[in-house]
Amino acid sequence: MLRRREVLVGAGALASAHFVGLGGASAQQVKLRYAHVGSEGDIQYWYGDEAGKRIPKATGDRVQVQVFPNSQLGGVQELIDGVRSGAISMGHHEFASLARLSKDIAVFNAPFIYRDGAHALAATDPQKSEVLIEFNDKLAKDGGMRIVGRVFRGARQMTAKMAVRSPADLQGKPFRGVPLQLWTTMIKGFGAIPTPVEVAELPTALMTGMVVGQENPLTMINANKLYEVQTHVMLTGHMQNVLPVFINERVWQGIGPDDRKAVYGIFETLAQETLQQANKAEQDLIGELKKKGMTFVTEQDGLKLAEFRERVIAEVNKDFPSWKPYIERIAAVK
Repeated sequence: MLRRREVLVGAGALASAHFVGLGGASAQQVKLRYAHVGSEGDIQYWYGDEAGKRIPKATGDRVQVQVFPNSQLGGVQELIDGVRSGAISMGHHEFASLARLSKDIAVFNAPFIYRDGAHALAATDPQKSEVLIEFNDKLAKDGGMRIVGRVFRGARQMTAKMAVRSPADLQGKPFRGVPLQLWTTMIKGFGAIPTPVEVAELPTALMTGMVVGQENPLTMINANKLYEVQTHVMLTGHMQNVLPVFINERVWQGIGPDDRKAVYGIFETLAQETLQQANKAEQDLIGELKKKGMTFVTEQDGLKLAEFRERVIAEVNKDFPSWKPYIERIAAVK
């Protein structure tokens, strides 16, 4: 049986489906269910824990949060449906997981779109980024939830049970993708056969040969012990992986404005800390994963990164032609 962790949080950002005393702006108490798919050792798991420690202090313990990591409340679709309905108060996952609620919001997940991690956080700032604010208004109106923070997990890298240097090496081979349309598009650009697999099932899928490879930040690759079922890491850095933290809109609006402001502040601090951690962890983890037997393939080793970039961008432009103006606006964010 999966273990549940209950974290006490006083906040306006981690909102709940149950309210007690909705009278004063700062007096209401909220009980929240916060779900995500991250496992211990992944930076997104740390983020949830830290939010649980810091938000109560910032808001006077006015909110209780029960945290459900490791896909305890279901996979991606269950998470999104739950937050939309209010059965789950809040969670975090890829921008692309919100695409069926807000058309084109998956553009924030687009491969090869960000200059670096700092640019990714600036472009997805729910208080300052004009393009994100525009999407957030639509998401609240049409999807019943809004983005209140983000988690930076580092650059996503490719792994496989063999060396991969160009899309030709993956031709005709099944490659795991997050069960979302953007990943299907991207993996076609990799040259592989897109094969959706939930993260909880990924080690088994790799072990059995259902898929030959996958892509994730190094923190996740290490935390999920993928070095036991994969031999090579290709440093493609194809995505700067930033996850939106989203909350049921009714719950969010039921929290006092002072507490909402405090929660925004906590989430912004945590976002910058995840950026610092991810940058440091990437260098540390390369050495650690090498010790665990993984071989790294870089451009110096013949990795044809420009070819991957060209192929992937062509697939994205074909499948998502409406993204072009958004990509230009995101690129212009300083």
